[in-house]
Amino acid sequence: MKTISTCVHDIIKHQPFLDDALARNIINFSSLAVDLQPQVEKEMRKPVKQGSIIMALRRYHPKRSKFTTKNFRELGDMIVRSGITEYTYLNSQNIVARKAELLHEIKDQTGIFLNYSSNFQESNFLVSTSLQPLIEKFFKEEQLVSISEELSSITIALPEKNTKTVGLYFYIFKLLAYEGIPVYEIISTSNYFTLFLEKEYLNQAFLLMNEIKSS
Repeated sequence: MKTISTCVHDIIKHQPFLDDALARNIINFSSLAVDLQPQVEKEMRKPVKQGSIIMALRRYHPKRSKFTTKNFRELGDMIVRSGITEYTYLNSQNIVARKAELLHEIKDQTGIFLNYSSNFQESNFLVSTSLQPLIEKFFKEEQLVSISEELSSITIALPEKNTKTVGLYFYIFKLLAYEGIPVYEIISTSNYFTLFLEKEYLNQAFLLMNEIKSS
């Protein structure tokens, strides 16, 4: 049977910003209890006193992240790129072959950007705007799902052993969210992390990443 404590704890665990703030002891339990009360009562299907919610909050012990601001200072150089277009197509039997034809066509070109990713349903291309005519030529028979133009990107070199650093991506996305910066697309490799943004947010995101690197 679900208790008030388990209900409150489940709610917090699904709200990482709230969980982080509790770990830092910067939230007033009484105010948070007032905010959580309607949701707790809905899940418990009965009236719940604010005092019971406060007691549940006092019993909650969030795990402190091992991430520190030192990890931000270990982020490497940033590369900014503009003039990127995203194409998304439904998968077909021919789409991989057409991708190979595209790659063969541009193999001698320098200074261009092309990233390809795919899942079971769709294939996605992020390309320099100059490649638009070729994309539309090679994939004209494919079913276009969406196209987004005038995107920009920020590529950041990740610190060594970044795969062992708990909370690195969480804090980057948390700060972007606090500043109201939507992330359009993400690409991550072993040593680099790329954010794709609508161009109107590029300067704001770049300044923010510079700030957190020097924090």
